[in-house]
Amino acid sequence: MSQFRKTAFLALSLVFAAQALAQQLPAPPTLAAKSWLLLEVGSNQVLTAEKSDERLEPASLTKLMTAYLTFAALHKKTLALEQPLPVSEKAWRTGGSKMFVRVDTQVAVEDLIKGMIVQSGNDACVTLAEGIAGSEENFAQMMNREAQRLGMNASSFRNSTGLPDPAHYTTARDLSLLASALIRDFPEEYKKYYSMKEYTYNKITQPNRNRLLYLDPTVDGVKTGHTEAAGYCLISSALRDKRRLLSVVLGTTSDSARASESQKLLNWGYISYDAVSLYARGQAVATLRVWKGAQREVKAGFTSDLAIAVPKGYADKVNSEFVAEPRLIAPIEAGQKLGMLKVTIDGKVYGEYPVAALEKVEIGNIFIRIMDTIRLWFN
Repeated sequence: MSQFRKTAFLALSLVFAAQALAQQLPAPPTLAAKSWLLLEVGSNQVLTAEKSDERLEPASLTKLMTAYLTFAALHKKTLALEQPLPVSEKAWRTGGSKMFVRVDTQVAVEDLIKGMIVQSGNDACVTLAEGIAGSEENFAQMMNREAQRLGMNASSFRNSTGLPDPAHYTTARDLSLLASALIRDFPEEYKKYYSMKEYTYNKITQPNRNRLLYLDPTVDGVKTGHTEAAGYCLISSALRDKRRLLSVVLGTTSDSARASESQKLLNWGYISYDAVSLYARGQAVATLRVWKGAQREVKAGFTSDLAIAVPKGYADKVNSEFVAEPRLIAPIEAGQKLGMLKVTIDGKVYGEYPVAALEKVEIGNIFIRIMDTIRLWFN
C-alpha cells in the first residue's frame, strides 16, 4: 500500500448526523456563486457546501494540478528548480494569461513555477507540461491518473492551463481534495510560492490575482480562475491560531465578488467553529491483542494529529469511544485500519474516524500460530 493510500485511507472524513445535530450546527452563509465548499483542512471536515458535486469548468484552478505534478517531479528528482526548459512554439502561442516567455528560448523551472502560480501564465504551464511529459497531451493523461489517485472521481482534465474544453471539468469537492493535498504534500513549496504578491519576468511585473493576499494577512494562497463560462473563481486558504480553512468558491460575477464571498466563507468558519484536539500524531488510542503474531500486541492511533471542528460552545461536550475490529490476526501492516473512533456531542453521533496500526506485526513462528489457533477455538 502506497504512503498516499495509507494517508488517504486514514483521512479524517467527518460524516455529520444531520438530523441529530440540526439544532447545534451554525447556519451557513449564502453566497453569490454557482458552487462552494468550506473545508477544515486539519480534520478534513466539510463545514458547509452548496452544489459541491456539480460539474463545472475549473478555468485556471486547473493549474493546481499542474503545480502538484511539477512539485512531485521535483521531489522525485526528475526535474530541478535550476533546470532550463525549452519554450516551444505551442507554449508561446497559447492564449489567455501569460508570463511572456519567448519562443525558442530556455526558462528555468523555478521561473516557470512563479509564472504559473503568481502570473497564472498559460505559456508557463505548457512549457512545464512538455518538460515533464514530453507533450501537453501526455501531461493531461498524467493529470487524470493523479486525479483518480487523489479521489477526484468527478474530474476530467484535457490541458495544463484550464483553457475551455467540453471534456475539461471538475467540482468544488474535487478541487478541495486537490488544494488540500497540495498544501499537505508540498508544504514548503506552498509556503514559498502561493503567498507571493507579484512576480517580474521579462521586465514585466504582474500582481497575484488573489485579492485576499492583500486584504487578509492570514490568507496565504491559493489560486484564482476565470473564463466566460466558469465565471470568477477562487480557492483561498487561511491559517489562524494554527487552524487552516480552505474555501472553494466557483462562478461569481466579478473579481471583487469572488474575493468578498470567499472572505465571508472563511470568516464564518472561524467564527462558528472551534477546534478540539483529540489525539496527537503517533499517540496510542489503544493497545490491542494480536493473534498468531511475532508480538502479542499492537498500538492503534492516528498517523497525523486528530483535531476536529465543533460548533462554538460545544468543545467541552465532546466525547469519544474507540470500537476495535474483532480478532486481529497477523500479519498487520502499519497504517492498517484497526477500528473506529466514534465522536459524540451531548451523546449524539458527530463523526467517526478510522484508527490505524502504528506499527507492523509480522506472522509469528509455527509454535505461536499453533497455540493461538487452539486458544481461538476456546474463545
